Amino acid sequence: MSAVTKHETPEIMHADPITPMAMIDRAISSGASVDALEKLLALQERWEANQGRKAFDQAIAAAKAEIPAIRKNRQVDFTTAKGRTHYRHEDMAEISRTVDPILSKNGLSYRYRSTQDARNVTVTCILSHKDGYSEETALSASADDSGNKNLIQAIGSAVTYLQRYTLKMALGLAATEDDDARRSETQSRINADQFIALQGLMEESGSDAAKMLQWLGATSLEELSLKQFDIAVSALRKKIAQKGGPK
Repeated sequence: MSAVTKHETPEIMHADPITPMAMIDRAISSGASVDALEKLLALQERWEANQGRKAFDQAIAAAKAEIPAIRKNRQVDFTTAKGRTHYRHEDMAEISRTVDPILSKNGLSYRYRSTQDARNVTVTCILSHKDGYSEETALSASADDSGNKNLIQAIGSAVTYLQRYTLKMALGLAATEDDDARRSETQSRINADQFIALQGLMEESGSDAAKMLQWLGATSLEELSLKQFDIAVSALRKKIAQKGGPK
C-alpha cells in the first residue's frame, strides 16, 4: 500500500518595496563610494518630492469633494463717466470662512507673496501640504482706481482682488450667486387668479402688454412678482380712473 505524499505549499513572502533610503543604508553598510552615495541621495530627494506631490493631489481631491460653491455676498454698484458698474462677488472673508476648515482638515494651507513694479502689482498664492509639497498661482493687475480711491486704497483693492482669484484658481473653485433675494421673489410670484385679474385690468384700461412689461422691467406677465403685480395694478387702476399711467 503506497503512502500518500503531502506537498506543502510554500508560503509566499511579500517583501516591502525597496526605497532609496533603504538602498542608501545598504550602500553605506557595503562601503559604497561617495559618488554612489551622492547619486542615491539625489534619487531619495526625487522620490520624496514625488511622494509629496501624490499626497498633495490626494488632499486637494478630498478637499474639493467637500468645498461647496462659494456664495457671492457682496455687491458693487457705482457710476462713473465710463458708465455704471454693477456686479456681485464673494469677499475674501466669505472664501476663507468656506474653505479654511476643510483645507485644514486635509493638511492644506495657503499664504500669499506680493511684488510691485511701476505698472502692476503681482500676487502669488502658495498652496501647501503638510508633507512639504506646494504649488504657486500668480496673477498681476494694475491698481484699482475705480470708485474714487486714493493710491493706497487702489493698490489694496487690487491686492485683495488678486488674492481672491489666485486662491480660487489654485483650488479650482466656483462661486454661486447669492440668490436669497431671487429665491424669495420666485416664491412670491403671482398666482392664476391674480394673472386673470391683471389681464382684466389691462383690457379695461386699453394697455399694451409689451409696453407694460417694458415699464415693469419684466419678461412675462405670468412671471411677475407680487411687488411688480401691486405696482401694475395701482397704475392700471389710476389709468382707468384718470386716464394716466402706462399706455
